[in-house]
Amino acid sequence: MAVNELCRKIRSGAAQIAVVGLGYVGLPLAVAFAKKGFRVIGVDTDRRKIASLSAGRSYVLDVRSDDLGRVLRRGRFTPAADYAQIASSDAVIVCVPTPLSKTKEPDISFVVQATKSILRHLKKGQLVVLESTTYPGTTEEVVLPLLQKSGLRFEKDFFLAFSPERVDPGNKQYPITSIPKIVGGAGPASGMAAKTLYGTIMRRVVPVSSARAAEMAKLLENTFRSVNIGLINEIALMCQRLGVDIWEVIGAAKTKPFGFMAFYPGPGIGGHCLPIDPLYLSWTSRLHGFTARMIELAASVNEEMPVHVVERIAHLLGLRRLPLKHSEVLVLGLTYKKNVNDLRESPALDVLKILLSKGAGVNYSDPYIPSVRLQRQTLRSRRLSPSFLKRQKCVVVLTDHALFDYASVVRHSSLVLDTRNALRKFHPRENLFFL
Repeated sequence: MAVNELCRKIRSGAAQIAVVGLGYVGLPLAVAFAKKGFRVIGVDTDRRKIASLSAGRSYVLDVRSDDLGRVLRRGRFTPAADYAQIASSDAVIVCVPTPLSKTKEPDISFVVQATKSILRHLKKGQLVVLESTTYPGTTEEVVLPLLQKSGLRFEKDFFLAFSPERVDPGNKQYPITSIPKIVGGAGPASGMAAKTLYGTIMRRVVPVSSARAAEMAKLLENTFRSVNIGLINEIALMCQRLGVDIWEVIGAAKTKPFGFMAFYPGPGIGGHCLPIDPLYLSWTSRLHGFTARMIELAASVNEEMPVHVVERIAHLLGLRRLPLKHSEVLVLGLTYKKNVNDLRESPALDVLKILLSKGAGVNYSDPYIPSVRLQRQTLRSRRLSPSFLKRQKCVVVLTDHALFDYASVVRHSSLVLDTRNALRKFHPRENLFFL
């Protein structure tokens, strides 16, 4: 039976693996398989990435250049821009982006394009796994029919599964191999092959009954977070009106040993998952005649947080009889989360855009982002000298990077708004305010 032969080859370490898409998900996964001894082909259409990887330079913080160089020298990892390289692979893992369209509908064009490219090189006995987050049904209703155009028989000649990525960029406590891996086959043989594949590098594999169940599990994880963040953001706005410290309230509530899970407010949500995944689920629900009201309300609250941050800046400046227009405002941190170089869907970018549209003099500092292009102008990260801080009318903490000298920020700034509770140990001070 073909699936048994494939599983034996995987367990023996003789299988070759191809990873399509070498971003924050694909590259750590490819290197993890290579470090385990598999021969891995990494495919990406961005030739700049291929050039960087071929030279042993990692552009993903979770992959050290030393580790990359080691698997390159040992011939375990080969970066390639050509899909033809996957023809000799036994398993192909797809990790391409799945953004939203301008109308906030799922855009699976990268998945479709990657599948069509794989189709041209699909061979008997091959396993294809989709890791890209998508709506329930994509694997079975979009990817499978495309691969069947090869003439190969599903579950006999080739296998297909979905295994949602669960990486958390910059999280050293949970590297990719330590996070339980959900796998759902589009058929039972496919599920067995996918479980065997990931079982070689993951500490724990969690099989589910179908690809559709695995797709739904991923959306549930991030929708749960999005809805709860939306709730706490709304409570934060309420607390501001009531004159209550939201951070004190959360600290008190989380002492309850059951029935409460702490979530924290902020300037919005970012990254590839939280702003996007719930809307995939909401879109799918509408197709089936169901309105996901809670999901859409939470998304609306979270999307409005950058506007609230700017309104808070304007209010605090107004108390000092300073207009927002032409006032120098310094933003600390542009990335969507601390200690990473990832700008995807970052709410800090929305705050900057709003500030610029209102005529504020905008500066930013971020040790991970040397420059950024916004509204046809290039902004560059600034060094936080005492003299520079003193010139700013307001300093806003949007991303709480550990590399910032917060003591200097508080000491030399005339007004500081902290949206991340990074400066709590300096509270109370007359120049320090919180979201």
